[in-house]
Order: sequence, then structure tokens, then C-alpha cells
Amino acid sequence: MRTLAILPVKGFAEAKQRLAAELDSGPRRALAEAMFSDVLVALRRAAKVDGIIVVTGDPGAAQIAGGYGAGVLFADERGHNAAASAGIARSLELEAERTLLVPGDCPLLDPRQLDELLQRPAAPRSALIVPDRHGTGTNALLLTPPDALKPAFGPGSRDRHVEQAKDDSTVPWVIDVPSLALDIDTPEDLAALEQELENTHGGAAHTRGTLRQLSRSRG
Repeated sequence: MRTLAILPVKGFAEAKQRLAAELDSGPRRALAEAMFSDVLVALRRAAKVDGIIVVTGDPGAAQIAGGYGAGVLFADERGHNAAASAGIARSLELEAERTLLVPGDCPLLDPRQLDELLQRPAAPRSALIVPDRHGTGTNALLLTPPDALKPAFGPGSRDRHVEQAKDDSTVPWVIDVPSLALDIDTPEDLAALEQELENTHGGAAHTRGTLRQLSRSRG
């Protein structure tokens, strides 16, 4: 089944504002770029992902995406859901049979876990909903067909996606994917990421390197 991954990315210059108490604008940008790069690496290594489309208005993000062989759909800053919907429309134009929507700030993403998600049996019209670590948000959507569900990311989106799927005659499944549970928005998220990286080896190479550099500069 032809699967395209859609990765909406906002401008790096304004990324991760909620980390401002921990990091200045330059380090925040460097971290956002590193996490984005690690997600692209994981997507490329997933055997079941046939292609990647990055939806962005940021020239830097577009350049990084191209370096990893991803297609780029230029879009203005209309928000994550609008960018996700634009990516879905593009995947339909490319005749994808399903679409995987993932964020650019889950640097722990494991391609093996991603392939396990993509190998799950699904109904002809289905939405696999991957929650965040709090169990209330949505960190990924696997939609069959790509327009099986209109993206509605944001606070409380897990239940919102479940209810919307039912209303649209789409079969919803909530599936935990450990390496997609942690997205980085707050100082608490950043502390959890640093702890996870300390406890593990391998993966998230760009993010590991960037955080080491930031730690040395602060020290």
C-alpha cells in the first residue's frame, strides 16, 4: 500500500517559543532544526514509507528536507492543521493510498516502531491515532485513504479525532507508539527528552549533538 509521510513544519525562526525561559532564539532554532532532521532520518529508514512531503514556508526547512530526499510543498504560516490538510491534498494528487501525518519535534522516532504501525491491519477507511505521552493530544495520524479524516491537532485532539472519525464513518484506533509519545514544546518536555537520551544509546543523533553543544556553551 503506497504510503506518504506528511511533515508540516513551521518557521524555525519562531519555533519553540515555550522554551524561551530555557533557551535563547538561536539555540531554539538549532534544536528545532536538529529534531526535524532526526525525524526525516527515521522516516527515510522506515521500509514502509514510500515518500515524504514536507509542508513549510521556511526556506531553511525546505533546504534540509531536500537534502534528505523529501518533497517540499511550500505553504504560508496558516497553522499546523492547514499545513497538514495541504499535505493530504498533495498526497491525493500523487495517488497515495494512505497518509502518515507526523510532527517535526519527535526526535526519538524509531523507524522499526513506525514500520510496526504501518504493518497493522486496518479497515478500508480508517484512522490510526497515536497519542502523546499525556494521552490527550495526537502526535501522529495514519489515514486510509489520505482524506479519511480532517486533521484537528491541538489540546484534546486525541478524543476529538476519535469522535470526528466516527462521525465521518471512519474506523478509529488509538495506538501507542512509544517513540512518538514525546514531542518537545515545554521545559518539562525538554527535561524528559534529555533524560531519555541519557538513558539510551543510538538514535536522534542530530538532537543529541545539538543538546551536547548547548550544554557545553551553558557550562
